[in-house]
Amino acid sequence: MIEGLLPPGVASSEAFDDAAPAPLFPAEAALLAGRRERRRRQFATARACARRCLADLGHAPVPLLPGPGGAPAWPPGVVGSITHCDGYRAAVADHRTHTSALGIDAEPAGPLPPGVLGLITSPAERAHLATLTEAHPDIFWERIFFSAKEAAYKAWYPSTGIWLGFRQATLTLSPTGTFTCVLHPPPHAPPANPHYEGRWLSTSTLVLTAVHREG
Repeated sequence: MIEGLLPPGVASSEAFDDAAPAPLFPAEAALLAGRRERRRRQFATARACARRCLADLGHAPVPLLPGPGGAPAWPPGVVGSITHCDGYRAAVADHRTHTSALGIDAEPAGPLPPGVLGLITSPAERAHLATLTEAHPDIFWERIFFSAKEAAYKAWYPSTGIWLGFRQATLTLSPTGTFTCVLHPPPHAPPANPHYEGRWLSTSTLVLTAVHREG
């Protein structure tokens, strides 16, 4: 599924459960000490997806430990992204010479919890969502909106190290399966292009979003 949101050449791997063996490196396993088994299995499957992406790019398997801000630290020369939610785990990666930014996010299909929409949107964005919902009431636009901003932030943070909130972004969704996201970083942020283009997919059970920028 996720490969359909990205251009050819970007390595991708996904899983819909944790049935396949997914061993962890000791340093990764140490991160999960005391965590519930369900969380450990999700993490392990997502890391297995990431290592399959690395293999497709010609890289040996390595630990993928969280760096500052929690984003996975990929090997030098590689850009990638990992996501997991109930019923889905995925990873994507590419050579940095081909791709400068990647971000993916998966969310369960359904409405956002009460109160969340007001925290992640501006009044203009809420009006935009109301228009989309009126035209296409069968689509969980609020959930797609949340996921698309997550994907954009995942693309942004590794190259800047600057954490942004949901209200520091302006998102526009298209019913055709695309979106644009313009981030509003503080003045001290490193120089970076804050404009991202992405694609979205929604099924009866899952929402997927992806941001990609060529190198």
